[in-house]
Amino acid sequence: MAHSKNRATDGKITYPPGVKEISDKISKEEMVRRLKMVVKTFMDMDQDSEEEKELYLNLALHLASDFFLKHPDKDVRLLVACCLADIFRIYAPEAPYTSPDKLKDIFMFITRQLKGLEDTKSAQFNRYFYLLENIAWVKSYNICFELEDSNEIFTQLYRTLFQVINNGHNQKVHMHMVDLMSSIVCEGDSVSQELLDTVLVNLVPAHKNLNKQAYDLAKALLKRTAQAIEPYITNFFNQVLMLGKTSVSDLSEHVFDLILELYNIDSHLLLSVLPQLEFKLKSNDNDERLQVVKLLAKMFGAKDSELASQNKPLWQCYLGRYSSCTTRPITFFSVYTNWRKTSFYSKTKLQDFDHLGFLWFLRFNDIHVPVRLECVKFASHCLMNHPDLAKDLTEYLKVRSHDPEEAIRHDVIVSIVTASKKDLSLVNDHLLNFVRERTLDKRWRVRKEAMMGLAQIYKKYALQAEAGKEAAKQISWIKDKLLHIYYQNSIDDRLLVERIFAQYLVPHNLETTERMKCLYYLYATLDGNAVKALNEMWKCQNMLRHHVKDLLDLIKQPKSDSYNKTVFSKVMVITRNLPDPGKTQDFVKKLAQVLEEDEKIRKQLETLVSPSCSCKQAEVCVKEVTKKLGSPKQPSNPFLEMVKFLLERIAPVHIDTESISALIKQVNKSIEGTADDEDEGVPTEQAIRAGLELLKVLSFTHPVSFHSAETFESLLGCLKMDDEKVAEAALQIFKNTGNKLEESFPHIKSVLLTVLQHKAKKGPPRQAKYAIHCIHAMFSNRDTHFAQIFEPLHKSLDTDNMEQLITPLTTLGHLAMLAPEQFAAPLKSLVANFIVKDLLMNDRIPGKKTTKLWVPDDEVSPETLAKIQGLKLMVRWLLGVKNNQSKSGNSTLRMLTAILSSDGDLTEQGKMGKPDMSRLRLAAGCAILRLAQEPCYHEIITLEQYQLCALVINDECYQVRQAFAQKLHKGLCRLRLPLEYLAVFTLCAKDPVKERRAHARQCLVKNINLRREYLKQHAAVSEKLISLLPEYVVPYAIHLLVHDPDYVKVQDIEQLKDIKEALWFVLEILMAKNENNSHAFIRKMVENIKQTKDGQCPDDPKINEKLYTVCDVAMNIVISKSTTYSLESPKDPVLPARYFTQPDKNFSNTKNYLPPEMKSFFTPGKPKAANVLGAVNKPLSATGKMQTKLSRMETISNASSNSNPSSPGRSKGRLDSADVDHSENEDISMKSPSETEKPSRGRKRGAAANQDEKGQESKPKRGRKKAANTSTDDAEDQWGEDSSMAEASMETEDEQNSPPKKGRRGRPPKSAASKDETPSKGRRGRRKTAPPVDEENEEEQEEEEDDEDDAGSENMEVKPKGRRGRKPRGEADAASDSVESTPQKRRGRPPKSQTAARKASGGRSRAAANQEEESEEDMDTAQQSEEEEDESIDSSTKVSFLSPQN
Repeated sequence: MAHSKNRATDGKITYPPGVKEISDKISKEEMVRRLKMVVKTFMDMDQDSEEEKELYLNLALHLASDFFLKHPDKDVRLLVACCLADIFRIYAPEAPYTSPDKLKDIFMFITRQLKGLEDTKSAQFNRYFYLLENIAWVKSYNICFELEDSNEIFTQLYRTLFQVINNGHNQKVHMHMVDLMSSIVCEGDSVSQELLDTVLVNLVPAHKNLNKQAYDLAKALLKRTAQAIEPYITNFFNQVLMLGKTSVSDLSEHVFDLILELYNIDSHLLLSVLPQLEFKLKSNDNDERLQVVKLLAKMFGAKDSELASQNKPLWQCYLGRYSSCTTRPITFFSVYTNWRKTSFYSKTKLQDFDHLGFLWFLRFNDIHVPVRLECVKFASHCLMNHPDLAKDLTEYLKVRSHDPEEAIRHDVIVSIVTASKKDLSLVNDHLLNFVRERTLDKRWRVRKEAMMGLAQIYKKYALQAEAGKEAAKQISWIKDKLLHIYYQNSIDDRLLVERIFAQYLVPHNLETTERMKCLYYLYATLDGNAVKALNEMWKCQNMLRHHVKDLLDLIKQPKSDSYNKTVFSKVMVITRNLPDPGKTQDFVKKLAQVLEEDEKIRKQLETLVSPSCSCKQAEVCVKEVTKKLGSPKQPSNPFLEMVKFLLERIAPVHIDTESISALIKQVNKSIEGTADDEDEGVPTEQAIRAGLELLKVLSFTHPVSFHSAETFESLLGCLKMDDEKVAEAALQIFKNTGNKLEESFPHIKSVLLTVLQHKAKKGPPRQAKYAIHCIHAMFSNRDTHFAQIFEPLHKSLDTDNMEQLITPLTTLGHLAMLAPEQFAAPLKSLVANFIVKDLLMNDRIPGKKTTKLWVPDDEVSPETLAKIQGLKLMVRWLLGVKNNQSKSGNSTLRMLTAILSSDGDLTEQGKMGKPDMSRLRLAAGCAILRLAQEPCYHEIITLEQYQLCALVINDECYQVRQAFAQKLHKGLCRLRLPLEYLAVFTLCAKDPVKERRAHARQCLVKNINLRREYLKQHAAVSEKLISLLPEYVVPYAIHLLVHDPDYVKVQDIEQLKDIKEALWFVLEILMAKNENNSHAFIRKMVENIKQTKDGQCPDDPKINEKLYTVCDVAMNIVISKSTTYSLESPKDPVLPARYFTQPDKNFSNTKNYLPPEMKSFFTPGKPKAANVLGAVNKPLSATGKMQTKLSRMETISNASSNSNPSSPGRSKGRLDSADVDHSENEDISMKSPSETEKPSRGRKRGAAANQDEKGQESKPKRGRKKAANTSTDDAEDQWGEDSSMAEASMETEDEQNSPPKKGRRGRPPKSAASKDETPSKGRRGRRKTAPPVDEENEEEQEEEEDDEDDAGSENMEVKPKGRRGRKPRGEADAASDSVESTPQKRRGRPPKSQTAARKASGGRSRAAANQEEESEEDMDTAQQSEEEEDESIDSSTKVSFLSPQN
C-alpha cells in the first residue's frame, strides 16, 4: 500500500485499457463515453484486486477533483458518482481520500446525485439505482462518522431520500433507502435533533398527506431502528413536554401528533414518553390537557391498541377526564376511598404505588368542558375496538350522561348508539339505560338524539333481527319507552314519536301485508301505557285531519263577514298541533291563502284528508304538495318545513282499506292457529285479543277503511268465539263502522241482527250493552228491534235467580237510555215497583261475614251485582229522559243518598257483607256523579247530597276511593261535571295512602290546566267564567271544608291544621302561576266570602263562625305564599249564590277568627309548580309503593321540554341557579333518602307540625316560577263577570229532596261526648290497614262512552302484583290479604286509643300523631316547567285518559 501511495505521489494517472485521458479538453460526449468505460472497470473490480487498486489509485483521486464534482453535465456527474461509490467499495475499509473536507465534498456530491432517483422513467434511472444500491450495501456513509460535519451530511442525505421517494419506486428502492439510513442511526454514536426532525417531520399529518411514500419510508426506518433511536425520541419529548423547551425543534408544536404516529408505528418508541403524558394530563393549561386527551383518545381507541392494558395507570388517569368537578365538591377521603375500590387498584400492582394511584384517580375530575367532550367522543371507538373496556367506561359515561353541558350529554348518546349499531353486544344494559334516561332530558337536542338512537337500534335488532332473538329480547323495552314519550306535553316530542313510529317501529314503506304483521305483533307486545299512547297518537292525528278538512271546507264556502274570523279560528287550532306555534301561525295563514289561490294543491289536500284515501295515494299527494310549494332557489324554506310537518301528521301512511283487510287476515290466522305467534313471542290468545283491540281503536279513527264484506264477515266470525273480550271488541267495531252496513251489505245485516238480539238477551252484560248500541247505530227500524228485545226481558224479570237478572237489567238500562220515550210507561213502573221495592229494598241472601272491605269480581254476590245494575238502570233512564218533570230525579237522588248514609246497607238489616256494601257505596256515588253531569239533575242536587257524595272520596275502602276519584276526574276532564266537583279533590289531602294523594294532586293539575287552556282558546265563553275559571273552585272548597263532619270544634288546632292542609292541597296548584294577578283575585274572593253567610245554614252562628275561620286559614295561606296578593284584583269575583248569601253592605267582617298559635303554621314561600306528565293517565303502581329511582329520574330529567330553544318562553330553565347548585339536568331524587326526604303533606300532629312547616321551607325550591304579569285590560277580559250570573244560579231547593234523617254515611248517633264537640268516630273515610298491593289498569274500568257506564266499578278487580305498599307501624301484622281492607275510623286515619281520646276533646294524641307521621309518605312529585303544565285541548270535550273516545 505504501508503494501505491508513492505511485499516487508521482501524479501519473493510469486509465483502464482503451480509455484515454479524461480532461476538460475533450467534448462532453467523449467524456461520457470514456467515463462509462471507467465505470465498467471499477464495477468489475473487487476488494481483493490489490494490483488494480494500486494501479488506479491516482485515477480515483482524479475523479474526486473539483473538475468532476462540479461538472455542469448531469450525465458526467452521475458516472463520476458511480465511480466514487465503487471506489469506496473497492478500497474499503480505508478510503483513498484522507482529507475531511474532500470526504465531505464527495458525500455531498453523491447525495446530490441521488436526486436523480426521483424520475423513474429517466433513461439513467438504472445507474441512479446502482448508485443507491452500492452505497447502501457498502454503508459508505459510515465513513463520515469521524467527520465534524457528519450531521450536515447525514441530514442532507435523509432530506434527499425523503424528497425523492415516490409511488413509482419499487420495493427494492425502498429497501435500499431504509438500509442506507438505518445504518447511520444504528451504527452512529448519536442522532442529532436536526436529523431526528428530518425523520419525524414526515409523520406530521400535513406532510403525511402530501407524500405518503415519505411517511412509509420514515415508518419503516423507525421500525428498523426502534431500539437505537428511542433514547433520542424520549429526550426530544422530555425537552418539550417536561421542560417546556419548545425551541429545541420546529416540531415542538406537533408533539402530540408525533406521539400518536410513533405509537402506531411501534409502541416501544414511547416506553419512556407515556408517563410524561400522565404529567400533562394534570397540567393547569386547559388547551394542553385537551391536546393530551385527544391524543390518548386516539391511542386508547385504536383498533389494535393494547395501551389500556399495558399502561393501566395512564388509562385510569385518562378516565378521570370523564368526570366534572363543577357539579359537586369531592372530598379527599371520598376520592381516596373510591380509588381503592377500583378494579385497577385490585387487579394490578398499584398497591405498591398507592400514593401515585391515588393521584391518578384524583384527576377523575376535569373542569374544562372540551376535555370532557373529547373523552365522550372517544367512547364509541373504544367500545367498538375494545369491548373489554366497556365495564370501565360505563361508570364514567353514567356521570357524563348527567353532565351540565348539553353537548356532552348529546355526545354520550351518540357514542353509545354508534357502538350499538355496529354490534349490540358491544354495549351493556347500563349503557343503553343511559340513552333511555336521556329521552327525558331537559334539552330537545339531547332528547331527539336519544329517541332517534333507540329507534334505529330497535329497527336493526328487533325488526330486522340482525343479531337473533336474544338481541331482540334485550331491546324489546325500546318500543314501549319511545311510545311513553307521547305522554310529554312538548309538541316536538310528540311529532318525533309519530315520525319514529312511521319510520322505525312500523316502517310505512313495507309491503302492506308485512306492515300489518309488524303492527299486529307490535301492538300485542306493548305494555298498557304504550298502547294508550299509540291510541292517543292515532286519535290526535285523526283530529288534526278533521281540522284540516274543516279548513278546506271553509275555504270553499263563499266569503262572508265572519269568514276571516272563522278561518283564523281554525288556523289557530291547527297551529297548536305543530311545533313552535308562535312562528307557525304565520305559515299556516300563508297555507290557507295558498289553498284559496291554488286549486291543485287544495284538491291534493282534500284527497289526503279524505276517509277513503289509500296509503299509496297519500304518498303521491304529499310529494305533489311539497314539490309544488318547494323552490330550488330557496334551499332553506321554513314554510315548506312547516307544511311537511303538517303533512306528516295527517297523511294516512299506515291504514287504509287494504291494510285493514290484511290485518283482519292476520287475526284470522291467529284464530285458525296458522300464524307465527309463538315465533314472535306472543301467546295466540294474547295476539287475538290484541288484534281485536287494535281493530277496535282503528275503527274510531278509520271507520271507512272497514267497509268491506270480507272485513265484516271476519268480525261476524269473532262474535261467535267463546272469548268474551274478543266478542266485545268485535261488537264495538261493528258499532263504530257499521252505519252503512244495512244498505251496503244486506246479507251480513240479517245474520248480524240475530246474533245481536241473542247477545242482548242472554249474552254477558258487557256484550249485551254493546249489542244494544250496535242495533241503535246500525239499523233504521231500531224501534221494532228494541221492542222485540224489551218485551220478553221485561216480562221475564225474576228476583229468584239473581245471576240470570244481571244481563236483562243491563240491556233494559241501555234501552231506557237510548229509547226512553218508546218505553216510558213500562220503564217508570219497572223502576218504581221492581227495581226499588223488589230489588233494592230487600236483602234476600245474607252476605259473607268477613273483615275485608273489597273482594274480586268473581267473589261478589249475584244479588249485589244485580242491585248495582238496578241503580245503573235508574240512572240511565233519567239520563235518557233528561228532565225532572215527574220528580223521578228527586226520588232517585234520595235513594242514592240513602245508600251512602246507610254505609251501603239500605235496608239496615245487617245481612249484607262489607265488600257488598263497599260496592253499593261506590255505585251510588258514581251514580250521583253521572246525574250531576246533566244540567237538569245538577240543579236539584242539594248541598247536603253534594257533600255526602263528596265524602265517598274519603271512603274507608281503598278501591272505592280509587274508582270514585277516577270517575270524578273523567267527568271533570270532559268539562261535564260542574266546577264545584273539582273541590272534592281537596278532601284527598286526608287520604292515608301516598299514591292516592299524589293521584288526586295530578288530577287537580290536569283539570286546572285544561280549564285554563280552554279559556285561552275560547275567548267567547267568558260569560261562563264562573263555571270554567279554576280559581272559582276556592269558594266551593271553603264551603265543603266548613261542612266537613270532621271539623267539629271551631278553634281546635289539629282540626284547623287539617283544614289548612286541605286548602293548600288545591291552592298550591292554583297559585303556581300568577296569571292575570290571580293571587289578588283569590284574596279578594276570600275577603268577599267573609262578608257573607253560609247559604246552607245562614242562621247557624256556629256554621258561620266555621266559615269565617276557614276563610282566615285560606287568607293566611295566600298571604304567606304570595308576594302579589296585595295588588288590586282584576275584578270583583262573583260568588255562587247557592253556597253563600248576598253580602251585607252594612256589615264589615274584619275579625281574625284563628287562634294565635295557628300563625306559626303558615310558612312563607312560593308554591311549587305542578307535575303533569302522564301520570294521571297511567295506572298507578302498587299502592303506597315508593317510586323507583329510575322512574323519578325520568320524571324530573325532562323538567323543561325546551323543544325549540329559539321559541319565546322556552329558554328559561327549570332550576334556579341561585337556589340549587346541581346540574340543570341532574336528578335531585338520586340523592340519598336523607337528602331528599321532605315533610309529608298529610296532617302532622303535635311537635311534628313545626318540623313539617320548617321542612317545607327548607326543601329544594324546584320548579319555581316567576309571576306572569299582564295588562289590566287583558285581566278584565278574562276575569270579567256579569253579576247577573249569580242571580241566575240561585235555585229554590225542594224540601222533598233532603236526605233521610240519618247520620251521615251510617255513622252512629253522637254520644254525650259530642256535646263537648269531640269528633264522633264515624265510618266515613276509614283507612284500610294494609292497602292493596297493586291496581289493575284503572282506565280499563272506565266506559268507552260517557253515556255507557255499565263496565262499572263492580268489575274492578285488584290483583296482587309487585311488592306491598308500606304499612303504618304496628299495623303490618294486621293485613291478612293483599286485597283485604280492615275498617278504621276517622276518614282513613289510624284509630285513637282510649287514652288519646281522653287527652283532648278534639285533636288526636301525640302518639297517634307520631304513628301517622311514620306511616304517611311524602306525596311530592318531581316538578316540571310551565311548558309542561300547559296542555292544548280541542273545543270539543276532551277525555284526559290517553285512550280513544267511543
